[in-house]
Amino acid sequence: MSDETPPLLSPVSNVPEYTVSEISGAVKRTLEGNFGRVRVRGEITECKRYPSGHIYFALKDEGAKLAGVIWKFTAQKLALQPENGVEVIATGKISAYADRSSYQLIVERLDYAGIGALLARIEALKLRLQAEGLFAPARKRALPLLPRVIGVVTSEQGAVLQDIRTTITRRFPRPILLWPVAVQGEGAAERIAAAIAGFGALPPDGPIPRPDVVIVARGGGSLEDLMAFNDEAVVRAAAASPIPLISAVGHETDTTLIDFAADRRAPTPTAAAELAVPARAELRADLANRAARLGGALTQRVQAARLRLQRAAAKLPDLPGLFGAARQRLDDRVGRLSRALPGYLAQRRSQFDRLATGLATALRHLAAARRARALRILARLTPAPLTAHLRERRTHLVGLAARLESVSHRAVLARGYALVRGERGQVLTSAAAIHPGSRITIELRDGTLAATTSRARPAQAELPLGEG
Repeated sequence: MSDETPPLLSPVSNVPEYTVSEISGAVKRTLEGNFGRVRVRGEITECKRYPSGHIYFALKDEGAKLAGVIWKFTAQKLALQPENGVEVIATGKISAYADRSSYQLIVERLDYAGIGALLARIEALKLRLQAEGLFAPARKRALPLLPRVIGVVTSEQGAVLQDIRTTITRRFPRPILLWPVAVQGEGAAERIAAAIAGFGALPPDGPIPRPDVVIVARGGGSLEDLMAFNDEAVVRAAAASPIPLISAVGHETDTTLIDFAADRRAPTPTAAAELAVPARAELRADLANRAARLGGALTQRVQAARLRLQRAAAKLPDLPGLFGAARQRLDDRVGRLSRALPGYLAQRRSQFDRLATGLATALRHLAAARRARALRILARLTPAPLTAHLRERRTHLVGLAARLESVSHRAVLARGYALVRGERGQVLTSAAAIHPGSRITIELRDGTLAATTSRARPAQAELPLGEG
């Protein structure tokens, strides 16, 4: 027997041996083979978007949690953006992540988990926006009576645009400016919000006419189809629009959040067009009715004023009759005055003449009495020497007057001579000083003569009186 111990042999086993990569690959193939495409319902939690564009999150329910991932190229096409707390139905495939020994759902599509969850999300957004005052009645603006241009935000395909055009053409033709957008699906909400803001950013006097009213419209559809009009960006754009906005989304029973932010809600696109423009026939009928009412009111006022005037005139005296009577009395007074005035004047003149005659007689008597009285007083007051002296001075004065009269030129004139004066009244004594045509004045004994000279003759020797 040998002292050496034989080497230990490995235990023999029939369990196959795998590497870690083999196990991970087998698990991945098993998961992907048995769960090729699945729909998983759960609440989104731990949602995070990475700079790479990928979105990582988890779906949970009451008993478990499943990791999920949305690759960048898929995230750009999703109509629903994942948010924590939202219950969704995620469609995709189960795959394993070998680096962490975990499995995950690679999401290809996200949908709200039933109408209830969708409505709850819409209601929560509605309450939040309502608390901000976006739906306040004070923000609502009146629509223009007759807009010059009507803006329409809708799809250029389908019957909605045609219904709006037909209705506006029928009621009151107005230019329509279309901003075509997708009304559902990927990116629809962003395009609708951009269209509303774009209309509001147009300058009033720019090359593209700015609408006076905007219609946001689409046809009917499911709640999921109308979700673009429940988007927060669309609702905020409608509330911030500087142009009055009419929402016409879906059918009459459909309600979206844009309806609360719009200035007016129309049940259908056709009704929105009817709200945007008035009916021309109705306007004409209304104008005719108003004109008739205005004419009737004016007629009534005129008749009432005429009646009041007639009543007031009935209470006034007969002015034409009063004027006629007054005029007749005036004519009578004028006639009587014209007849009475000459007689009155003659009477007063006669009285005046009698008074004047009496006054003259009285004055003569008074003057004679005064002279007689003065003579009597003078006779009593004047002494005899003074009287003799006065007679002497009177006699001397008479003699001087006689002598003065004898040397006066008037005495010469009385003997047959004449005094000749020139144009300036100077005495002319020489015939040579008188020019032909001069005006002279010849003074005679009993008056003066005016004459014009013709020519002068030389003086001749004075002849004795009585000769040749």
